[in-house]
Amino acid sequence: MPEPLFDTHAHYNSPRFDRDRHTALAALPQRGVGLVLNVGYDMPTSRLAVEIAERWPHAYAAVGVHPHDAETLTPEAVAELRALAAHPKVVAIGEIGLDFYRNLSPRDAQNTAFRQQMALARELGLPAIVHDRDAHRECLDVVREFPGQPAVFHCYAGSAEMAKTLVSLGHSISFTANITYPKAGEARDAALAAGLDSIMIETDCPYLAPQSHRGQRNESTLVYTVAEQLADWFGVTAERVAEITARNGKRFFGVSP
Repeated sequence: MPEPLFDTHAHYNSPRFDRDRHTALAALPQRGVGLVLNVGYDMPTSRLAVEIAERWPHAYAAVGVHPHDAETLTPEAVAELRALAAHPKVVAIGEIGLDFYRNLSPRDAQNTAFRQQMALARELGLPAIVHDRDAHRECLDVVREFPGQPAVFHCYAGSAEMAKTLVSLGHSISFTANITYPKAGEARDAALAAGLDSIMIETDCPYLAPQSHRGQRNESTLVYTVAEQLADWFGVTAERVAEITARNGKRFFGVSP
């Protein structure tokens, strides 16, 4: 694909990349991925995301604490996130939000951590990356409490109606390669409701490999499968989707490579 892709949500800070992290990152520009945003999900991975961004020109970082680890968001952790976010290549607070599917942290703790980090994003003038699993109404309620604070709902799994609402509030949605799975009708409706100008693409690697690679470790080079699926839904070329979604991502995260 001639248009460089922007993988707006990856986890090269995952232990699953310990063996070949830098080899995998080094290869991305030659394999069509012009930019990658490495997203933290706890304090150690947030620190590593910043280290990766410092080493690789095409890598950027987000720092935050995932709802699974909400109880670890102490005042000291918030202070460290604030300090990490001062790095010029940190472009978002995330991955934050609510996960009422696994419930690995108490829901009260998840809600508190989500609001604290939304407030931090607003304080720092950074967008937020929201994890929403089986908590659509609750996540929407929280972002409504922060008018004017941009957020992207990553690995979007909500309805078309919710997508319209998020876009109307100035937010974005992002799709992973799970839209290539057989049961993706709701995702198609949501994408068409949001419109290409409000969509970003991602891998969430090493998770959610596309249908053609199910069971394997996902990597940023496979983000093209997301562009191809969206192109089919919108009736445009995959190159056009790559162009639009990369533009959307650069604008949303304030990235000027």
